[in-house]
Amino acid sequence: MTEKTIPLLMARSIEPVADFYTALGFEITFRQTKPYQFLSVKRGGIELNFHGDKAFDPQSCTHGCLVDTDDVDYLYVVFTAALGEVFGSVPTQGVPRVGVLKDTTYGVRQFLMTDPGGNTIQIAQLISEDQRHRPVPRSTFDRAVHLGSLFADSKQDLELAVKVLDRALHRTDERPTPVQLVKLLVLRADVALRRGETDLARELLARVRAAGVSEPELIDDLRRATELEAAL
Repeated sequence: MTEKTIPLLMARSIEPVADFYTALGFEITFRQTKPYQFLSVKRGGIELNFHGDKAFDPQSCTHGCLVDTDDVDYLYVVFTAALGEVFGSVPTQGVPRVGVLKDTTYGVRQFLMTDPGGNTIQIAQLISEDQRHRPVPRSTFDRAVHLGSLFADSKQDLELAVKVLDRALHRTDERPTPVQLVKLLVLRADVALRRGETDLARELLARVRAAGVSEPELIDDLRRATELEAAL
């Protein structure tokens, strides 16, 4: 026996979804508009199906799937470059959008991509055999980065992420290291832009530039800062 699972996702209309995935290098393997909207796309080992429903709301969509890859950095570069050409910059807010490429607390390196249907595609590469969440750091600012990222991305709770990050950034009894500060600022700017707070995002990114820090552990954060600046 041979089995294969193909996720069936939703969209208000299959047309923008088709355009989105073809821009990413996917092939349309099937499309119909009657008696109902239906779309199938494929890129290598990734196959996705979409059902169109005019009453569906992409903004409140909670659908998605996991794409397991052995080169997540390559797919991130290819996908963001393609979307940058289509949208003028990497879309970082609203629908569609692309999240930050980063190492997670549960043993994978990943980025989240939300398509025009509101479906969240988790594109991930295993970097550890232990996929349990690592313990929350004890350091004040490492803990804030850890929880802020978890709330903003994994839980999609931007309000809670703001509380955690703002509390850390406004502390007066202790100060973050330059690396910790940049991580906090970039994450807070990302959340600000997703909330439509463009002036705040600009201010936070200006502080990132002023910090003048370029340590190797900030490669992902500084790339994200550049993407956010381009999206402003």
